[in-house]
Parts: sequence; structure tokens; C-alpha cells
Amino acid sequence: MRSGTQARRSRARGASWQLALALVGALAASALAGCGSPARDSGSHVIAGGVSTGIYYSYGGALADSLRDDGFDITVAATGGSVDNLLRVGRGEAILGFAQADAAADAISGVGAFDVPLHIEGVARVYDEYVQVVVPADSPAEAILDLAGLRVSVGEVNSGVTVIADRVLRAAGVEQGDFVSAKLGLEDSVDALARGEIDAFFWVGGVPTPGIAALSETTPVKILPIQPETVEKVNSGHAGVYRLSDFPLGTYGTTEPVETMTIPNYLVTSADAPDDVVAELTRTLFESRTAIARTVPAAALLDRRQAIFTSPLPLHDGAARYYVQSRK
Repeated sequence: MRSGTQARRSRARGASWQLALALVGALAASALAGCGSPARDSGSHVIAGGVSTGIYYSYGGALADSLRDDGFDITVAATGGSVDNLLRVGRGEAILGFAQADAAADAISGVGAFDVPLHIEGVARVYDEYVQVVVPADSPAEAILDLAGLRVSVGEVNSGVTVIADRVLRAAGVEQGDFVSAKLGLEDSVDALARGEIDAFFWVGGVPTPGIAALSETTPVKILPIQPETVEKVNSGHAGVYRLSDFPLGTYGTTEPVETMTIPNYLVTSADAPDDVVAELTRTLFESRTAIARTVPAAALLDRRQAIFTSPLPLHDGAARYYVQSRK
């Protein structure tokens, strides 16, 4: 039997979701009157993915395949990651893009890597990403602080990885001048670690990340822990979007529990994107979830009850329309 506390928590979670759905309904109410047959947009579109060996790109490619089956002329583009994706969506070069919640928050505020606010809105919270600090299994480094004096790749320019790497390192007490910095994408980081040209690299993505999984088959690796106090310090200045989590045991051959940091990952679109088109994109995203998950396991984590929570991004009216209709 549930305790009173557990029951209250369950009721609170249910009430919270019902309130959120009611707000979504209010956003979509005006759009519902015009809904009819699914949109069949005649334009050519792009999904801003990520590096070709990462989950963003795999997920975007599988989604594009499903959307083409539904009548869309759409492809996935390899990009530098979250920041690059947000910029492309903001410039109208992509109809959809994957982005970390922290980078998205910076984008709509016009801070950090963004000179001006971008008119970006949420389509769905798709899955939570893990901050992965990868070192060879025989590395003497056991903590983030041990990266001082080492050669560390902090991610590709214009990627969300560089944003998080900088925040984690500073929170752990490692400043920019304390290590030899390299700005490499995932594929180049993997190759450089395998050749012994760097000692560690940061990556932020779902697990298992294909490129790191392939690396672990030839070069044993381990994941450095990110301590609770480090996560707390990072959160203190960045809207509390980060969470402490256990890295999935067994991933990349890990045999010991490791704590790390997670960040919500969103699918985003332009605030100016047509409601009909975004509603149809969102519908296909959910209806193709099982098929996509056969090749991209992270797709199985897509949950309609959680997908509406894209704070601080407002939910696009077209996406809101889908969520309301799907409850009927």
C-alpha cells in the first residue's frame, strides 16, 4: 500500500500535468477551429541535426525518413550541435532543430553565444542528455579537477557541448588556462583520443552515443563523475535546468556506478513556422516513435506527458494543437 506521502506526490504530479495540459489547450484553442486534413506543405525543408556520429543526426535522419513517407520534402543536415541548430532555425534555414535546454534558454534571451534573442519555440521535450566526460580506461584522472594540465577537447565551435564543458569545468575549479583546450567535434575527438593526441573529451548526448560506443570497442574508456556540488554550482547561475543522474551502468563497458549531469533536450522550431505544418510534424514525430526507436533507442524515451514541458521556451501553437487533439 502506498504511504500518504507517496499518494500526495502522485496526486501532485497528476495535477501538475493536468494544469500544463489545460494551458496547452488554451494556447491551441484558437487554432483548433481551423484544423482539418493534415498539412501537406509543398516547400523543401531541413532538420538541423548534429555531428554525423551523434544521436541528433541519427534521430533527425530517421524522423526525416518518416516525414517523407508522410509527404514532406525534407532532409537532415549535419551541424555543429545545439547552438548551430538554434541559429539555423532562427535564420529560417531549418524547420526543426535539436537543442539542449540551456542553449535554448540563452537563445531566446540573446545571451551567451547569441548576440540577439531568437524567435524560437518548442515542439517537444524529446529526451534527456547525459554529460559524458570520456577518458581512456587507464587514465589517472578520476575527477573533473584532475583534467588540469591535460589535453581536453571541449566540443566543436557553436555547439552546446562547449557551453556545458565551460560551465562544468569552472564549477569544478578548473579554469581555461589550467588545461590545453581543443575545440573538436565528436568524430574528431574520438579519433584524437584513440591516437593519444588528447587525454579527455566532453560530449553531451543520449546514450549510447554511436561514435563513443564504437570507440569503446577498440579503446577501453571510462566516464568521469560530475559531483553533486558541481551540478549545484552550475545550476546556481543557469535557471536550474541541470539534474544529477546515474550514468547507465554497462554503457561503453562501464562496470562501476558513476554520477553525472543531465540536461533536457528539445526539438524546436521558429515562432513564425506555420501552425498546420508544425502540427503535422509533431504528429509524425509521435506516430513514428516506435519505428525510429528500432535504430535510435533514445526515441523510445519520447513521452507525450513530458513532451509539453519545454520551459523556458513557449510551446509552438501548432505543437499545442497536436497535444490537445491527441488527448481526444
